[in-house]
Amino acid sequence: MSRFLVILAGVGALVLGGIAASVALRPGDADRFAQCRESQVAGGDIGGPFELVNAAGETVTDADVIAEPSLIYFGYTFCPDVCPLDVARNVAAVDILADRGVPVTPVFISIDPNRDTPEIVGEFAANMHPKMIGLTGSPEQVRAASQAYKTFYQVSGDLDDPYYLVDHSTMTYLVLPEAGFVEFFRRDTTPEQMADTVACFAQNM
Repeated sequence: MSRFLVILAGVGALVLGGIAASVALRPGDADRFAQCRESQVAGGDIGGPFELVNAAGETVTDADVIAEPSLIYFGYTFCPDVCPLDVARNVAAVDILADRGVPVTPVFISIDPNRDTPEIVGEFAANMHPKMIGLTGSPEQVRAASQAYKTFYQVSGDLDDPYYLVDHSTMTYLVLPEAGFVEFFRRDTTPEQMADTVACFAQNM
């Protein structure tokens, strides 16, 4: 296993443990979504407002982006293996849900603003799925969004090296327009499992 994957696995375990111990629910949400929840839920807070830049170079907020149930993933377009697999799984779930009449938006937020311009993120998103929204921003904007969702990322190598990698957490977040963040998915969740869980939340909105 590569050093990148070893570090990533360790980081994922730490962040996942933190999320399992810190997921927050807005008043009334616990009863409404109890039958849908797969993860352990306790006190804390995940998610919230963000301001990023879309593929057209426009500054957008979370309210602009999350107009329906959304699957949010933090990654980067140069990612050699983890991100493409995770994003492909997410969009497969979106297609399954579309066949069931449940509209869901896949969202990709880059944690590599040094290389991921709006055009590059937009092209990546369009290649992955026609509904996917690709977002980037300034280092400060990206950091704020990442901190809101309690994700981890760190450049591995020298920014002057065009082939540097970025170690990062790999959870996917389910966010609803009014309820906000309600669930996260591990890498081993299948498209079918993800679709079943998302459908449950969507039907109880």
